[in-house]
Amino acid sequence: MRSHYAAIAPYRTRDGSEIRELLHPAVHGNRNQSLAEATVQPGQATALHRHRQTEELYHISAGHGVMQLGGEEFPIAPGDTVCIPPGTPHAVRNTGDEPLRILCCCAPAYSHDDTELL
Repeated sequence: MRSHYAAIAPYRTRDGSEIRELLHPAVHGNRNQSLAEATVQPGQATALHRHRQTEELYHISAGHGVMQLGGEEFPIAPGDTVCIPPGTPHAVRNTGDEPLRILCCCAPAYSHDDTELL
């Protein structure tokens, strides 16, 4: 089971980020989680949202921003990893001058139906 970044077409999720699904059960056959790269352009932000069932891990690979997680806001930068428990409102804002790139691991796998805009 393998994917190539260049062969994966990006799409927009409900929260407004550009996503590339690196591995997803609906496409690749893995079973319990998904791995995607989210890109948020300079000056842009994702919509505040939550997932009823999904736990997410965000790993920042490039760029700088601010993470809103529940009632907190804090800076994020390359090398940071954030756990987002199910039901927790969250959003990110790019505060830098280059794209903010985030590896997103979701368990269970990402689903539009599990995303509630707030």
